[in-house]
Amino acid sequence: MKKYSKYLLAGLCIVALAFSAGSFIRVNAASSAAPVAGQPVDLTYAADKALPAVVHIKYVQNSKTKVVEVESNPFGDFFDPFGFFGNQGPSQRKVQTPKKTATGSGVIISSDGYIVTNNHVVDGADELTVTLNDNREFSARIIGTDKTTDLALIKIDGKSLPAITIANSDDLKVGEWVLAVGNPLGLNNTVTAGIVSAKARSLGANGVESFIQTDAAINQGNSGGALVNARGELVGINAMLTSPTGSNIGYGFAIPTTIVNKVVADIKEYGTVQRALLGILGGDVHNFIDAQKEEGKEVDLGTNEGIYVEKVDEDGAAADAGLEKGDVITAIDGKKVTKMAEMQEIMYNKRPGEKVTITFIHDKKEKSQTVVLKNAQGNTKVVKQADLDVLGGNFRPISEDQKKQLGINYGLEVLKVNNGALKNAGISKGFIIQQVNDEPMKKLEDLQEAVKAASTSKNPVLFIMGIWPTGKRQPFAVEITE
Repeated sequence: MKKYSKYLLAGLCIVALAFSAGSFIRVNAASSAAPVAGQPVDLTYAADKALPAVVHIKYVQNSKTKVVEVESNPFGDFFDPFGFFGNQGPSQRKVQTPKKTATGSGVIISSDGYIVTNNHVVDGADELTVTLNDNREFSARIIGTDKTTDLALIKIDGKSLPAITIANSDDLKVGEWVLAVGNPLGLNNTVTAGIVSAKARSLGANGVESFIQTDAAINQGNSGGALVNARGELVGINAMLTSPTGSNIGYGFAIPTTIVNKVVADIKEYGTVQRALLGILGGDVHNFIDAQKEEGKEVDLGTNEGIYVEKVDEDGAAADAGLEKGDVITAIDGKKVTKMAEMQEIMYNKRPGEKVTITFIHDKKEKSQTVVLKNAQGNTKVVKQADLDVLGGNFRPISEDQKKQLGINYGLEVLKVNNGALKNAGISKGFIIQQVNDEPMKKLEDLQEAVKAASTSKNPVLFIMGIWPTGKRQPFAVEITE
């Protein structure tokens, strides 16, 4: 029995050594499969994952008839060197605008047909046609847009569509490989590769910017397409490029998914993006210091990084936190911010009514204060876009006879007034609305857009200029708060 025990023990040792050697070999094999500095990275998996979810978008704006004013001369091109006949005043002329077409890209983010793209890809479109990677075509409708971030959410009627997996762009690192997937220069289903060359870039093109910068080739038509990581997961929506020639010899810029996710969620739930504001004006500390040095001034703020506060709104969250001009914001909710783009990205994920902790330097001393964020109107309510119903009236574009009788080119006649903002302001049936907040009112859509824009602004008021059937002109201020 003891002899057998010896043989059994020896056998077990041999088996253990075999397993150890196998494990060692597997570990080394795994290590050798990892990317090695200076070696190419295989991005075929990422391309296979991303391509089916990226679509081609065709934009069509139909030809329209517009009435324009031109200077009138009863003698046409007759030579009048001494100006005897003078300027006879403006006259109206109808012109036909050309049909416009353009193309862009989009990314399917849900299997039921929601697609993210850029606002500038769909803005002003009368028709949108989406073509999938397998050449299926769909008509698309706009669900909502956000000019501040240049994002738009559109939808097609489809089922079991190839939706992309969305990653957290905060996890993306400078130097990491990425693919730009889209339809540039009419070349559908194109993939280009590069690295993340910077994060939180601001170019001054949009109201809110925290771009991912990449050297992956991006050209016209890539707008709205996907920027994906090496796993084929969405990390950004390609939005623009910077180049002295307008084509790719520079860098491309993508909107990070941290912003994309918030815009999509807000549009779906509220119809408009919820903006929580700190209530400050300012900029990067290093820019402020450089500007002061150019004027021969020495500056000591206690830090060389952060957001320099130039102005504080009296009724904003920053004022509630005790911030003053000259202070420097260094962190939001414990997350360090070194430049405005980083702070904008953090703040854009907040909604009115949420709490935030602001860390800032005042008189070279660090302070932290937790405050409740407010919307553009100075309260903590969720802001929803108002509709024409809030006015309490019915409208129609004026007739040709009304134009001739009153000597005007356009306007919207008030047909009926019910309880609502118009009645409260003193506007009654027959009044013709010509301008709202300095914008001409030629069709019902113009008034609709004016109401939507004002309802989410800091001052939800419509400044209306119009004319009565008697020819008397009168301005009105119409509050549209609910």
